[in-house]
Amino acid sequence: MAKSASEISRLNAKSTISKFDSEIVTSSSVLGHPAKEFPIPAPLIEHGNAKIISVVNQKGGVGKTTTTINLGAAFAELGRRVLLVDFDPQHSLSVGLNVSTRDIEGSIYNLMMDESTSIDEFLLKTSVPGMDMVPAHEDLSGAEGGLVTVIAREKILKRVLAPVLDFYDVILIDCQPSLGLLTVNALTASDWVLVPLECEYFALRGVALLDDIIKKVQINTNSELQLLGILPTMFDRKTVHSREVLERISDAFPGKVFDTTIARTVRFPETTVAGEPITSYASSSIGAAAYRRLAREIISMGGVR
Repeated sequence: MAKSASEISRLNAKSTISKFDSEIVTSSSVLGHPAKEFPIPAPLIEHGNAKIISVVNQKGGVGKTTTTINLGAAFAELGRRVLLVDFDPQHSLSVGLNVSTRDIEGSIYNLMMDESTSIDEFLLKTSVPGMDMVPAHEDLSGAEGGLVTVIAREKILKRVLAPVLDFYDVILIDCQPSLGLLTVNALTASDWVLVPLECEYFALRGVALLDDIIKKVQINTNSELQLLGILPTMFDRKTVHSREVLERISDAFPGKVFDTTIARTVRFPETTVAGEPITSYASSSIGAAAYRRLAREIISMGGVR
């Protein structure tokens, strides 16, 4: 699974700070704080000891899958070994990476329900060098009922991922828009929670409930779990509304809102149809630049090596 010299060269060529960085709306610019810069991180000498990040919000349509795919691709461009886990019965991540759920021989559901299976059996390579994935299928919707009688059912995903922690640098889990048993499994397995938040008022209402769930998981199943940050998505620099929502969430969660924001763009729906990340589909776009900047921001704050 080692990268070829041509792949490494390709990564290095793409992992430059884009000219579009100056056009990205940042939290610091909106809130009147000093501008921040996140340099390109040094390459890793050794891989492994993966940090697991759950991408969670119980509200749908806020950019969870878009963030999982494109942030993962941005990490891979920086030379990190990345694993994406589709943990949503709607399997949007699998579709977004051009994986036909009709053709796969197994999915995360099989790994959850059958202890005799191994994650190595279901790893798929993506079009991005250094980024693999585990697909999902509609049958994952039956996992919550199937796990009701299982001992330590909240820790099943943690057991599934354990064998590959020493290979990958970061594992991103795309969670369903619900705070049920599957999401609790993801949070129990994770080091960090990343919350994409659409910059509109109705999206604010669910953040307090999610924060409550995180605290309960910290108390009961994963004391090491921490909030990595809240990611403002679908930001519209032309509206007062977006700025007011950003101000509100920054007041409610001081120091926990990413400086990088993700703007609305038609490019993201296009990438879903194309079945590839925006970093390759529209490499020079502002959307690609934003996710590359977010990857550098997370590395600079110690969320990922």
